[in-house]
Amino acid sequence: MTDFPKDHNDPAVGGIAADRLRSIIERTERLEEERKALSGDIKDIMTEAKSAGFNVKVIRQIISIRKREPADVEEAETLLDIYRRALGM
Repeated sequence: MTDFPKDHNDPAVGGIAADRLRSIIERTERLEEERKALSGDIKDIMTEAKSAGFNVKVIRQIISIRKREPADVEEAETLLDIYRRALGM
């Protein structure tokens, strides 16, 4: 069993800056909560899109494509076209 220091208020327990560690953890927790809220907002938007008759899967593909560099998108589309033709599609 590990013996932990009795004084939890010591600013540098075991060589660790406790205040800095606490700050990092708390900031990360806040960002995770924000991410959770944003994910819910995105889900709501996709539900709205689906209700309006849009294909959510295609919308997600478009969003993914818009994040990429145009040259990378063009190369991928060219290869896809070549592969389709090779397969007679």
